[in-house]
Amino acid sequence: QLQSKILILTICAAGIGGTFQYGYNISIINAPTSYIQTFMNETWLERTGVPLESNVILLLWSFTVSAYPLGGLTGAVVAGPMAIMLGRKMSLLLNNVFVIIAAGLSGFSRMAKSFEMIMLSRFFTGVNAGVSMNIQPMYLAESAPKKLRGAVALTSASFTALGLVLGQVVGLRELLGGEESWPFLLASNVVPALIQLTALPWFPESPRYLLIDRGDKESCISALQKLRGNSDLSAELEEMLAEQAAVKGQRAKNPWELFQNPALRWQLMSIVVLSSAMQLCGNDSMYFYAAYVFQEAGIPQDKIPYVVIGTGSCELITSVTCNMIIDYAGRRPLLLGGYIFMAGWAIVFMVALSQQTQISWMPYLSMVCIFAYILSFGIGPAGVTGVLPTEVFDQMSRPAAYMICGSLLWFNLFLVGTAFPFIVKSLAHFCYVPFLVVCICTALYVGFFLPETKGKSFLEISEEFKKRNFKAHTHAVFYKGPEEIKSTML
Repeated sequence: QLQSKILILTICAAGIGGTFQYGYNISIINAPTSYIQTFMNETWLERTGVPLESNVILLLWSFTVSAYPLGGLTGAVVAGPMAIMLGRKMSLLLNNVFVIIAAGLSGFSRMAKSFEMIMLSRFFTGVNAGVSMNIQPMYLAESAPKKLRGAVALTSASFTALGLVLGQVVGLRELLGGEESWPFLLASNVVPALIQLTALPWFPESPRYLLIDRGDKESCISALQKLRGNSDLSAELEEMLAEQAAVKGQRAKNPWELFQNPALRWQLMSIVVLSSAMQLCGNDSMYFYAAYVFQEAGIPQDKIPYVVIGTGSCELITSVTCNMIIDYAGRRPLLLGGYIFMAGWAIVFMVALSQQTQISWMPYLSMVCIFAYILSFGIGPAGVTGVLPTEVFDQMSRPAAYMICGSLLWFNLFLVGTAFPFIVKSLAHFCYVPFLVVCICTALYVGFFLPETKGKSFLEISEEFKKRNFKAHTHAVFYKGPEEIKSTML
């Protein structure tokens, strides 16, 4: 029992300073929006004697908001080399430095009368989130036993959702969302960082990293013993040694090498499609709409923040549910179901928005749509997307794959954040058409091209992709290979 405890505690220690920060920092910026804009205006007035025009304030605010995904992009690019050189655990620990800098900047921004400090702080917060979004699922999936791999790597999504909800709660007016306390709200992200710095050093490094990257068999065995206890390690060790032999003499790959390698064609295509779809499917924009729709539904203005917490909790509940079922249901059904349902709800949502003023009960239907859309996203796409790069790439390509994945994720987050207000302006009620198209295309891709990875070893998964990548070659020649390999392994 102690061993499962150690695995659970490792998950918590990695999560609290990892993807938890991503969700938390996305949601704490929403509460003090108007206060920070006022602060920008007052600061400018003090400096120059001229107040800012409203469109300039809006521009400065959008800079502040988009500093976060830009930092995230930077973090995603840095994460690969960090994971290879410093190891997974050390990278997560060092990563907290960025948050501590960010908290200092935003916490003292009002005293220093500088709104540029807030922008900088959002950038550093983004770097932290970018690194942890890449390294945490890698660290956890490499440390987990095969039959629990999906569930363990998926906890990253649960921590993101938990961060979202907690950020919404802390941002309530009663807690830190008031006019006086917004610097403390923005600096509160230092707390999870300190928790991780005290907790994570006690837990082992990823055994796979120790053996395959470092070639340190002793440390690997001791890490495995910590994580698995006295259970028989020979099968798992053998699997790792087989993987070590398969990548022998290779060095860790760079992202551009993955694009040049025909043996990785389908793996790359799959993570590119899925990690782009994760941001382009419009889930984050649902939060943007939430307040407006709830207002139309006749919920009083001062109660809306509480209902918005409901939407966050929705994502939390589904990602925890998804955790429990991913290793039974498999990855494909969850992804497929999620995107099909999202496409369905997008259509209903657009109809509901266009009839909002005509029919009295329509606002309630759009409320239902918001919840249903977020639920469908949480049950599949939200979590499974983060697990896949770990499963479909080998140890040498994995950090590079996460760099590609992460860069796409942040770039698209930036894209949707910048473009969505304009999409709403031009398409009005039909603003979800682009998202609908994305959901349908992704569902088709998953249905036709993505193999199931549940319960297979990393080597078996790469064999399966090998068949896809080299389909064009003569079958007779190819099939001799794996048969021989399999027989020697047994």
